[in-house]
Amino acid sequence: MLFLSESFCYYRGLYQVKVVTKSEGYWIVEAQENFEDFIDGEKVIVKAGETRIVTPDDLQDRKNLPPRVPEHAYELKMEKKVKKMVEEYDSKADS
Repeated sequence: MLFLSESFCYYRGLYQVKVVTKSEGYWIVEAQENFEDFIDGEKVIVKAGETRIVTPDDLQDRKNLPPRVPEHAYELKMEKKVKKMVEEYDSKADS
């Protein structure tokens, strides 16, 4: 069964693609931007306008943002300590 579509998705949550056709196991998508992909362990450059066959599991509705890098507790503790030292220095300099 083949369905024609004109929706936009994100390949692996990163790269915008347009879904051209949907079938039961694989979808045909058209790249909207250039990106690098790995096929059978080899790096392949996909250019805008190029069509690819992908599984629906590789497509997402929204773009995934990389997770925030958490600050280490040590860095936060040292930042508070330095701020306290600066405040103490300023208060001594004012008096």
